[in-house]
Amino acid sequence: MSTPSASGVLELHDHEEGDVERREFLGAGAAAAAGLFAGTRHSLAASPDNSGHEYRRAVELLERAPLIDGHNDVVWQYRQRTGNRLDGIDLRRDTSRLDPPMHTDVPRLRRGRVGGQFWSVYVPTDLTGPEATKAQLEQLDTARRMIDRYDEFEFATTADQVERAAERGRIASMLGVEGGHVLDNSPAVLRMCYEAGARYLTLTHDSTHDWADSATDEPRHGGLSEFGRAVVSEMNWLGMLVDLSHVHPRTMHDALDASEAPVIFSHSSARGVTDHPRNVPDDVLDRVADNGGVVMVTFVPSYVTDRAPATAADVADHVDHIRDRVGAEHIGIGADYDGITETPRGLEDVSAYPTLFAELLRRGYGDEELQHIAGRNVLRAMRGVEDVSARLREKREASDAKFEDFAPAAPTAGRAAS
Repeated sequence: MSTPSASGVLELHDHEEGDVERREFLGAGAAAAAGLFAGTRHSLAASPDNSGHEYRRAVELLERAPLIDGHNDVVWQYRQRTGNRLDGIDLRRDTSRLDPPMHTDVPRLRRGRVGGQFWSVYVPTDLTGPEATKAQLEQLDTARRMIDRYDEFEFATTADQVERAAERGRIASMLGVEGGHVLDNSPAVLRMCYEAGARYLTLTHDSTHDWADSATDEPRHGGLSEFGRAVVSEMNWLGMLVDLSHVHPRTMHDALDASEAPVIFSHSSARGVTDHPRNVPDDVLDRVADNGGVVMVTFVPSYVTDRAPATAADVADHVDHIRDRVGAEHIGIGADYDGITETPRGLEDVSAYPTLFAELLRRGYGDEELQHIAGRNVLRAMRGVEDVSARLREKREASDAKFEDFAPAAPTAGRAAS
């Protein structure tokens, strides 16, 4: 664990800033007109593919259609390393020199051609009840303050705002709540998370709770309870993406039954490639296609291969499987940087997204497919959720339903996150 210096800033291994140029990020609209980054270098340290034709094509493609990643845990790093004191980590400096190293900082986001990021506001499941809700509010506050601190970031809650931020050369910054346990069984807390800016809720994390079964815990509800279905309905009304990463397959099916809007998996891969409980089974992939949803393929090594070490090619295998099964229009990217301690070779940090897209180009993917995978698919899902919300808000007000109105469930103890 890093320790703050006398100034309160986490010390780097090497205090030299390194030869990292600041550059103007041209988003989807501006890059389409200009076709390049102003004053950009695009070298990636230790990447074997960063000088080839496909890599250069990948960089150019991501300049036209900047990447939108579904899941990054840098906000949790602030809580763990600095007690949520923003002065403790400077994202304009090279955070790979921290001890332990981080995957995320502004210069590397720029090199990765990231145009939008869902920042996860994670709270572990060993916190329950009001304690979990308090921690969730603290994490939402930290995320909002982090976004406000950096001119390179721009807070966004709609698909149109994401595109406008990219056009201004900024990294559109959205929020996702990771784990329904933080609601403490209260739709009112869900609505206040939305008001604070959260635009997805992952229904569970690693533990089954009072209304939804987790993929990595014993099921108790056969998927979603009746209250869980009401939560999904209220998310549709709000305009909040239902995130099915971490949930049990039966929960996936129940949520797809209950949702009128597209769903996402913010950081999961294909179970047809790697038989891990955190991945998406083929029968669920088929339903995601019918729903208009998106599976944002993750880089977590144990989810992408049974072998070690994992590589960028292993991640591409999952993209291949989903494309072959349901089409490229249902694929996104959700790396889980700074929520994992190991990464696949070639995908060491947020600068490495072009390496994956270069691999996909070598496999014959077309530019239009890759632009949709990079971000257009998740923007389509966001717009679908916004449209459903507008329709439902014309029909009814926010729900008065409470947990106690439904069949009771025994309280579920939390457990430490893995």
